[in-house]
Amino acid sequence: MGGVPSTPSFSGGSRPKDSAEYLIGAFIGEKSFPLASDYWQKLLELPLNLHWSSDRVHQACLLFAQNNCYTRHLAKILIHLSWCLQECVTTSDASSSAYVKALNAVYVSSVFLKHLIENSKTDNFEDLYMSLNESEEIPSNVPKEQSIEHLVVNSVLNFLGRVDVSSDTYLLHYELLNFMLVALSTQLLSGPSLGADDIHPFFDAAMAQPNSLVNLAIRKLLLNYIARPRFPLKASSYYIFSEGYQPGVLQRVGSVAANLVLLPLNFFASSSNEASRSPLADNSLNILLILVHYRKCLGMDHLKDKIDYSSPDSLPKEESFFENHYCKALENAQDIEFDRVDVEGNAPSGPVVRLPFASLFDTLGMCLADETSVLLLYSLIHGNSDFLEYVLVRTDLDTLLMPLLETLYNAPRRTSNQIYMVLIILLILSQDSSFNASIHKLVLHSVPWYEERVLHQTSLGSLMVIILTRTVKYNLSKLRDVYLHTNCLATLANMAPHVHRLSGYASQRLVSLFDMLARKYNKLAEMKNDKTHVTNCESKEGDTLQEDMAAELHIYTDFLRIVLEILNAILTYSLPRNPEVVYAIMHRQEVFQPFRSHPRFNELLDNIFMVLDYFNSRMDAQKMDGEWSVEKVLQVIIVNCRSWRVDGLKMFTQLRFTYEQESHPEDFFIPYVWQLVLSRSGLNFSPSSINLFPVDLPLQDNVEGEAEKPQKGDMKGNGLKIEVPV
Repeated sequence: MGGVPSTPSFSGGSRPKDSAEYLIGAFIGEKSFPLASDYWQKLLELPLNLHWSSDRVHQACLLFAQNNCYTRHLAKILIHLSWCLQECVTTSDASSSAYVKALNAVYVSSVFLKHLIENSKTDNFEDLYMSLNESEEIPSNVPKEQSIEHLVVNSVLNFLGRVDVSSDTYLLHYELLNFMLVALSTQLLSGPSLGADDIHPFFDAAMAQPNSLVNLAIRKLLLNYIARPRFPLKASSYYIFSEGYQPGVLQRVGSVAANLVLLPLNFFASSSNEASRSPLADNSLNILLILVHYRKCLGMDHLKDKIDYSSPDSLPKEESFFENHYCKALENAQDIEFDRVDVEGNAPSGPVVRLPFASLFDTLGMCLADETSVLLLYSLIHGNSDFLEYVLVRTDLDTLLMPLLETLYNAPRRTSNQIYMVLIILLILSQDSSFNASIHKLVLHSVPWYEERVLHQTSLGSLMVIILTRTVKYNLSKLRDVYLHTNCLATLANMAPHVHRLSGYASQRLVSLFDMLARKYNKLAEMKNDKTHVTNCESKEGDTLQEDMAAELHIYTDFLRIVLEILNAILTYSLPRNPEVVYAIMHRQEVFQPFRSHPRFNELLDNIFMVLDYFNSRMDAQKMDGEWSVEKVLQVIIVNCRSWRVDGLKMFTQLRFTYEQESHPEDFFIPYVWQLVLSRSGLNFSPSSINLFPVDLPLQDNVEGEAEKPQKGDMKGNGLKIEVPV
């Protein structure tokens, strides 16, 4: 059977029928072994320490793909994997044969499943042949109402959720997470927006698991992330991992399952971040993010039973989606040390995930240099109101904010998406008035990573203003991204009414921000009015150019107005507490003068010039011996702040910017999550098979200049928006 017969090198020829060479050859060969055959016990109990070249492994995968359609060996080994895992859950002996068999089963299935997925020719992955032949006798312990993929996903999640990670169980936990990465990688072959008829066997199985198991899995994945278990040294005694062995057949395939020997050693040697040195924690987070951000549209067939067509109100107003219970579990997770009393009747029905929020907060603070941790923090504070509330009442907000601000400081060495995620997190936090007040009370003794000048005894709020204005300056010269400008200014606007004792340097940067945007505005205005830019163009092209310039000019007009409203909010609500802001405005008052008659700015500038007139007159009335110094000017300002009255200023409605996800966040998040997974997990997926995002860019993080390169799934206008007050 088949066009390419199995060769003696795979079948084993005269080799003993209990040798590893023979058993693997039989697995990929033409002969179909029944589920009840003792062949499976021999295969899974034997140390698989073969030494095959990568070419030979590739040939084995090709042969397996050809024969699996009638041997159904992939389905059978997955059933055996499920049985072994069920036995592992019920036994406390991690050295039992069930653990050895489970580890071998997950190795073998990961290698060949990955090849089949990468080379799948059908949209619904029928060529995985995830079923038994009709002639196959099905044992009684295989539920007939469950698919094989449902059975194995259930067993994997049950093991991960119920069995604690220890030095004895670490390898199996790690490889099961790798297996899940492989199984869920079918998503790489399609686009992010899935319809009701789109089939991803293992994803569909994962989404069909009972809520109790989903909660168990989410909890354990997060606990793994928090605990960050190390690769156990005693695991090196396992046959494949002994230093005396060269990489065997499963290490040659270039798959996730192939990296366990070298990954921990290389990881420990190359990583500079102590907190991130846990491959198990990293893969737990990878799986969690993949599951949480999965999204699939409901078709009309699924909606018809819920719609009363005689009532227009019952018709769907927008697209509906299958409920993602993993996402719900994360959103409803609660602090293990605090029983929240729900007085509004909004408590989730049924059991919820209970987590140590304090430990999760601290772990995030240690790991936010990594992009996946930033995405986890976003997922928590955007979706989980309990965790957001917990963060907002912490008195050590610098634990989270310092690594986030350092990421913005190092923007040229970060991806654009990472910058956006950090800005969105800051925007969400700035929506809370208590946050805006508390960050100005927390004083930092030093900021060692800030190199432009020494920052001593600077408040966290002042540092935020410095970094956000610096980010706008960087964007103005490099990225020129309107969305990034909007995020920075929105956060500053939310902070403005609560500013308290802003430092001199932060105040200068705030006024310089207006100057930077004003120069950009003036340049655009000159270009728009310069007719020579369009005289050499066709009329239609000239009109388009003029329209583009007019649109950009309008955007920068809005930006300038927001900065003026930020300054107005500080002067209106907290001038006596911010003498440095008054000094900075006085020192650079000439930058405001050209805009005093502008119809969009005149009312706001009237307030600023009223403040200037008040303090300039006090300065003129002051008798001075010698020249004015900064200290003397500040002293006059401080003294006169006490007698300042806000009565003469025109009061404007406080700006308040809020963040809101678009209706199709999957267009951004699903490609983004998989880009992060591929760059960190060791899953070497064939670039030619990936349709989820373009792969012409290297899948590496922190590449110099990467932030300037656009990517499919970019957050800019494609999944996220800011709700701006009218």
